[in-house]
Amino acid sequence: MTSGFFDQLDARVAATGSLLCVGLDPRDTTPIKALAGCRAIIDATASHVAAFKPNSAFFEAMGPEGIEVLIEVVESIPDEIPVLLDAKRGDISSTAAAYAVAAFDTIGAGAVTVSPYLGADAFDPFLEHEGRGIFVLCRTSNPSGADLQEMELSSGDPLYLAVARVVAALPMDRVGLVVGATEPEAMAKVRSVAPKHWILAPGVGAQGGSLESAVAAGIRIDGSGLLLAVSRAIAEAPNPESVVTALNSSVSRARHRAGTVAPVSEPSLAVALFDAGCIRLGDFELKSGARSPIYLDLRMLAGHPTLLRRVAARYLPLVGAPTRIAGVPLAGLPIATAVSLLSAIPLVYPRPEQKDHGTRSVIEGPFEAGDRVVVIDDVATSGSSVLDVVDRLRSAGLVVERAVVLIDREGGAGPALVEQGIRLHSVTKLSDMIGLLLEAGRVSEGEARRVREFLVA
Repeated sequence: MTSGFFDQLDARVAATGSLLCVGLDPRDTTPIKALAGCRAIIDATASHVAAFKPNSAFFEAMGPEGIEVLIEVVESIPDEIPVLLDAKRGDISSTAAAYAVAAFDTIGAGAVTVSPYLGADAFDPFLEHEGRGIFVLCRTSNPSGADLQEMELSSGDPLYLAVARVVAALPMDRVGLVVGATEPEAMAKVRSVAPKHWILAPGVGAQGGSLESAVAAGIRIDGSGLLLAVSRAIAEAPNPESVVTALNSSVSRARHRAGTVAPVSEPSLAVALFDAGCIRLGDFELKSGARSPIYLDLRMLAGHPTLLRRVAARYLPLVGAPTRIAGVPLAGLPIATAVSLLSAIPLVYPRPEQKDHGTRSVIEGPFEAGDRVVVIDDVATSGSSVLDVVDRLRSAGLVVERAVVLIDREGGAGPALVEQGIRLHSVTKLSDMIGLLLEAGRVSEGEARRVREFLVA
């Protein structure tokens, strides 16, 4: 390999626009027919896919000749296409070292799936092979996977999320995660704690996984980082190429709906917000009484559902894995709702005033004392709106340590929130947004200068 597996994967996705990983699982136990069948699939689909994933078990079942067939199948795959060996290895270090030699040197794969149950001993021998990668089993697509993977730890996290946190601390250019497309809620939580790592998502099609749900939950903010593994739907089709073409189109639409990848003609997020009236230039009086040359009106997002979803997708890598999301009334509520829908994290929100009837609730939505909450708002200036919500949430027994906004107006909100034990995360800063609008020709040099002068005043 001339470059690392994940570098090769990034390049392949950029070249083809595909996120499909075609599984090679020969059901015919005759070695000659198995080889011919795999080569036929490779020939029909190679120009349209991101990667191939031969499953070692189906080749091993054929005996010694099956291993030879596996090696020939890998050799048949064009050099520019990454090869991931589905073998689910995981053993003590000396045995893992032998598995690594088999996967990388004997078979010729670029990456291999591994089990995390033995800890670092199961990972390290594979990572000693320069340029090769591993995908760690996290939340698998089989129904009984929940028996262990959903077990709650003393931290309150399920076991699979603890695995994700371990992997998130490992280099993203060497290690990815396996999360079944059948588990979109788990995938969203994994993506929130490992925002940059690749996720392999098996289970689309025959196992019942939804392609659209998997993309919405697992796509990275750059529109990549998710390998959708499909095997039987392609292998059993009369025309595998047409199936792959149709799947690529479906993935493209799902990426667009998720707000991470747009058609070439669609403007950047900054321009889209400007064109939707969410960013306006002029002379405005702010809530504080100060005059501003720019006004952010993200309430307009409610009238632009596609843009709202796109904005919400930008929040996901910053949200983390809380028990609840809380929206700041009023502008933060539509965004928080959209983030909740994309992440499958339940939503709560404080009422402006306590109800004087019924339950007399202060906080709407189900929760328990001790739940960890991330506060979602549209913009941050001084931080006062977020702090007001934090006070009410904490008074109800909720734990709040993080807030996320789309735009930081750079008015001191970050330091103010830190003093109250809240870390502020923003998708972007106002100064960066103005720079993008200037590059796009939406604002003039003079308008951009006035905004920048206002920010440093």
